[in-house]
Amino acid sequence: MLNGLWLGFFIVAMVSALAQWLIGGNAGIFAAMVESIFAMAKLSVEVMVLLFGTLTLWLGFLRIAEKAGIVDWLAKALGPLFRRLMPEVPAGHPAIGLITLNFAANGLGLDNAATPIGLKAMKALQELNPIPNTASNAQILFLVLNASSLTLLPVTIFMYRAQQGAADPTLVFLPILLATTASSLVGLLSVAVMQRLRLWDPVVLAYLIPGVLVLGGFMALLATLSATALAGLSSILGNLTLFGLIMVFLVIGALRKVKVYEAFVEGAKEGFDVAKNLLPYLVAMLCAVGVLRASGALDFGLEGIRHVVAWTGMDTRFVDALPTAMVKPFSGSAARALLIETMQTQGVDSFPALVAATIQGSTETTFYVLAVYFGSVGIQRARHAVGCALLAEFAGVVAAISVCYWFFG
Repeated sequence: MLNGLWLGFFIVAMVSALAQWLIGGNAGIFAAMVESIFAMAKLSVEVMVLLFGTLTLWLGFLRIAEKAGIVDWLAKALGPLFRRLMPEVPAGHPAIGLITLNFAANGLGLDNAATPIGLKAMKALQELNPIPNTASNAQILFLVLNASSLTLLPVTIFMYRAQQGAADPTLVFLPILLATTASSLVGLLSVAVMQRLRLWDPVVLAYLIPGVLVLGGFMALLATLSATALAGLSSILGNLTLFGLIMVFLVIGALRKVKVYEAFVEGAKEGFDVAKNLLPYLVAMLCAVGVLRASGALDFGLEGIRHVVAWTGMDTRFVDALPTAMVKPFSGSAARALLIETMQTQGVDSFPALVAATIQGSTETTFYVLAVYFGSVGIQRARHAVGCALLAEFAGVVAAISVCYWFFG
């Protein structure tokens, strides 16, 4: 799938360039495409420098949280909820701890670091699967919640915005939080309907109702603020949450007698290993996207969509962010490349770039996650996992666009 997508970018770019040369007489199009390839290769390295630091930093702090027992505490706190949502998983099973750690990494926006942990969790769930080639209910719920991309602190999005020169990298904190909440709720509800989960169970309601009330009250407060005030609040909460989480990890680690420096270095080494494997993928996708843009094919396609949207009477500013939304279900690296490209061509704080960043932070690579997670344990029948995951993905995109109009429109 990824192979075809990447090759398709180059083929479409070549067809577009030939049309511009033979029909439009633009002989300089090929020089522009070659120049774009080298420019994007250079940009890939610049982005990777900051990505190395981001993944290394946060996996270091995450290791402190593990050693301080924060992850185990979360697993115990969420245990009653998981027992209702995943009744086939016994209490105290290692899968619960791995699922919690995976959600913690996803919540911090460390999608690349969350994948290896998620694979371990999927293998642990496979041990309980009575039909090895068919996804169990627990595996489907775990996968759909992964595909819904519950991101509480999207540090990698902040990193991309910082690398592109954003005055305030955390400006999209609240929009991403609201959009990812929408996608996760839709994912959970769709699975609950398919699996007939008893969401009205008193224990489940005890977890869900306070969260819904807090979120509803918070949104009611946000509704009273102007767009300027919303952007300012997003910035303050983003930075406060980011630094506050670091201090929580450090203070609890110190109180639990954890050698925080040594634990940080241990986790940081793992972050370095994860990050160094990403450069080839980033170079490949950024160069392909650069060629697609330079050939005029991407602009041509977006103009067609823009005319259709304008015909319906809707505002068209979000259209330039759609490439990120359209490829995100297939490839995280391609979506990342398109996000960076949108920031470069439109401006890092332009409306399309803000929408693209929010979409990137609140959606997941659905088909990639399905292939990798289920493929790692030999599952061939996904059952209702695909439909539920795509529904959550769609909800995340719609919510991201709507929230950005609310905050930045």
